[in-house]
Amino acid sequence: MFDSFPAGVSERMDRPTYHEDFGRVYTSGIHFLNKLERGQHFKERGFASWEAFAAGDWTRALSLAEERRADYAQELQKAARLGISHRRLRVVEFPVTPYVQWELFVLRVRVDEGDDIKVLDARKIRDIEKDRPAPEVVILGDVVMYEVVYDGDGNAAGANRFTERELIRETSSGFDALYERAEEFHEFFDREILPLAPPRVSGMWTGAPGAR
Repeated sequence: MFDSFPAGVSERMDRPTYHEDFGRVYTSGIHFLNKLERGQHFKERGFASWEAFAAGDWTRALSLAEERRADYAQELQKAARLGISHRRLRVVEFPVTPYVQWELFVLRVRVDEGDDIKVLDARKIRDIEKDRPAPEVVILGDVVMYEVVYDGDGNAAGANRFTERELIRETSSGFDALYERAEEFHEFFDREILPLAPPRVSGMWTGAPGAR
């Protein structure tokens, strides 16, 4: 699974170019978007909820995530108008990192608005990750696939763009297989995430002031 991916030929795009290309392809008549998220530590500068999380204000981070509800609803309505189905697979390692704990609260809002998201325990895919982790990819139909790339500090830095149809099909097949192994979002979230205490960020308690 994903055996051909490391040798795939790609074009490197910076972040603005990636976003422009993504938008163009997204509205070109594709029928599905599959997103596989594998990394456990990222930064999302400019995203208000993440900024609050990174600053140690867990309560505000969750409140700001809730405020994105209408935006996510509009995004999914646009996808429906275009005839595009969305699927996202979030791989989670244990112990859960602070970033993933925060992100899953954001994803819960998306799921509540109708987004199709599943979660996969990384321990369940050790058999396919003996040599390398599953790729961090966004697949737009059978047209293009992007490997999202990050700088050394965890900030989004653009993407590698793949257009070889056979590679896209193989990677899509791998995504489908992992999606079948994955767990429904709320089942995982309610069992593994809700019971957790607010995470620490940079050694600071991230609950409300005085919560500790």
